[in-house]
Amino acid sequence: MKAKLFTIVSLLCISVLSILLRSYKINGPIADWHSWRQADTAAVARNYLRFGIDLLHPRYDDLSNIQSGFDNPNGYRFVEFPLYQGVSAWFAEKFGMVSVEVWLRIVAILASTITGAALGIMLWRRINVTTGLIAAFLYAILPYSIYYGRAILPDGIAVCFAVLSILVFDYSLDAKRTSGKWMITVVSALLAAIAILIKPVAGFILLPLAGIAWGDKKQLLSTGMRLVVYSAIALVPFYLWRKWMLQYPEGIPVFAWLFNSNDIRFKGAWFYWLFAERISKLILGYWGILFLGLGFLGSTEKKERAVSPLLAIGALLYMSILATGNVQHDYYQILIVPALVVYAAKGMTWCLHMVWQAKGFQKIPGILFILVAMFFMLSFSWYTVRTYYWINRPEIIEAGRAADALLPKNAKVIAPYNGDTTFLYQTGRQGWPLGFDIDKKIKMGATHYVTVSPTDADLETRDLAKIYTVLVRNDKYAIIDLTKKK
Repeated sequence: MKAKLFTIVSLLCISVLSILLRSYKINGPIADWHSWRQADTAAVARNYLRFGIDLLHPRYDDLSNIQSGFDNPNGYRFVEFPLYQGVSAWFAEKFGMVSVEVWLRIVAILASTITGAALGIMLWRRINVTTGLIAAFLYAILPYSIYYGRAILPDGIAVCFAVLSILVFDYSLDAKRTSGKWMITVVSALLAAIAILIKPVAGFILLPLAGIAWGDKKQLLSTGMRLVVYSAIALVPFYLWRKWMLQYPEGIPVFAWLFNSNDIRFKGAWFYWLFAERISKLILGYWGILFLGLGFLGSTEKKERAVSPLLAIGALLYMSILATGNVQHDYYQILIVPALVVYAAKGMTWCLHMVWQAKGFQKIPGILFILVAMFFMLSFSWYTVRTYYWINRPEIIEAGRAADALLPKNAKVIAPYNGDTTFLYQTGRQGWPLGFDIDKKIKMGATHYVTVSPTDADLETRDLAKIYTVLVRNDKYAIIDLTKKK
């Protein structure tokens, strides 16, 4: 009983640490790493506050045809099912206190913390307490996990629901009554349905369910039937969502390129970027590869075979099938962090076991190895991840605030930023993140033009300033009223 209480208290302490680490720069503007994707996600929540929370009609700020190939005058955004944004907007509307961006980060932080705790509990059940606590601790402190555990992205939310689904299904094996098993299975399936709705690729994380079911050989038929029902509950909502969103093709970004559009799958560049740059350098800080390798080399206990090997297979399948997407964007590897953490925890547990078996001073080299490897792993990973928090173009924030204060709330803005919606988001208005065809955009409702660094070399700004009324122009930004000619 004391050991169980100690484990629970330890998980709670790790969870508190996770929340504290992820609260770093929680009030920061959305202009850091992958700000364009964060801005698109946050815009849906912000527009819920503006137009009302309607999960079936998510809208963001980009009215252009850049993402889908079709003009998008209503700003529809059909990517992930917007539960994350809807919940965050509801909190912002109901409780206020902080901005909707901060609420989005709070929800992301809680989801990431729950993921780490759930992983810890799962390994506690399947392997041992030490491995479970180490896994939860690693998930809490890895710099990559910290940054993306507070970023405004749907990926971490999907991972949370997927891991919870596996854990809940695992508990169904403990239920003594058949009715209890079915009830827990339905809860697990609903969690999986949410994960797949938010991010369909979360399905790769769910592979351990098959192993867990197969392990219950005494009730294999019953468990198989529960898996069939589980699959239906998990997949039908996604099917209905896909059928619904096809009515709005202008709001569905092109996604076929994610698979293998540049023919990179299994090429040298694919291995280099995913296994050297991302897994080794970015996520595990080089030295964490030692623990990861030991985790793969170590023996796999019977109860564990249902979880860790299938998690690893799911991660490899995910990286292989969405080859281009994984190489293009490092946030795609959020979905493989649970698998990496599980095996790194196994490797670290093996190291601790060897140290524990040593006698007297023979323990010292082992202890030093673990501490030095941990220190270097976190340091080298942080050396890269720290740059993710940087704001490299602060002028877009200044220009955006000026536009937000000056322009009418219903203004539609052209905010050229090479198609990146980060600058457009700062203005607090819907519009276009790219210039050109200004007359066409004016016919579509554009009322103002906002740009940064308006030098003489910026021919578009210069020409517009000759025709339309310039509201503000300095060395950092310019705001032009397209509704008033000179």
